[in-house]
Amino acid sequence: MNADRANAGRANAGRANESRVDTGQANEGRADAGRADADRVNLEKTNADQRTRQSPSASASPSPPASASPPASASPPASASPSAYGAGAGTGTGTGSGDRNPSVRVRRFWSVRRVPAGIVALVLAAVAGLLLYDVAAVRSGRPAMRWRDWLADQLATRPLDDAWVMGGAGLLAVLGVWMVVLALTPGLRGLLPMRPPKAGVEGAAGGGGSGAGAVVRAGIDRTSAGLVLRDRAMEVPGVRAARVDVGRRRIRARALAHFRDLDEVRADLDAALHEGIRQLGLARRPALSVHVRRPAKSKR
Repeated sequence: MNADRANAGRANAGRANESRVDTGQANEGRADAGRADADRVNLEKTNADQRTRQSPSASASPSPPASASPPASASPPASASPSAYGAGAGTGTGTGSGDRNPSVRVRRFWSVRRVPAGIVALVLAAVAGLLLYDVAAVRSGRPAMRWRDWLADQLATRPLDDAWVMGGAGLLAVLGVWMVVLALTPGLRGLLPMRPPKAGVEGAAGGGGSGAGAVVRAGIDRTSAGLVLRDRAMEVPGVRAARVDVGRRRIRARALAHFRDLDEVRADLDAALHEGIRQLGLARRPALSVHVRRPAKSKR
């Protein structure tokens, strides 16, 4: 009897141990499933945040699927590229697309000319007001002003072939033509227009909003461009002093070389200035002339 009870107790203890093992395994499985669900949710949130950050960049590549691992770092948008106004994608002196087509049709900047227009308007208004006042005074019975009587007498007595009449008419004609030329020309000759960024860069800069169709226009002052190119010239080995004059159609560079062969200095200076002009991103690339000479010997 005692042996049967002992066997029954051991059997019950074994079944209890097996049930505890099964329960522990089930709990571990549920914990693993919960961790997997949490990892999947976190991954989906990370991918969603990454797509949200990359959406303004208007990139052509499709967004990664939810199951893919997130990239280590998001690439900057194309509008932040410093070479948006450059001639090509690279920074070397190779023949890229920008080198094959250096000139781009870009309109020049127009001068507002507020001060000249205001001065001309004030002068015309003063002359017209004075003439209208004199006419109204004569109509009311008062005598005309002396300058008007003198001008009427001169116009009545002097012939048309008189030197003063011809000179005054020519002066007025030249002044009128000059004003017409100023009205029809853009002005701002000291400002060189630069190439606009590419179409993809414009779309990235707009971000699909209300300013997506805006065109970016940029220019550089000729004095500033000359300073930039002069700094480039001073970096060439052998150049002691340099002067760069930037015009609308031609750039003239003059340098003094105190060592190295003049031909070598001229070749290096020409290459450096050509690269500097390319990196300026001008809409119309001016011609370049380089002159290198030795400094004058001091007389002692």
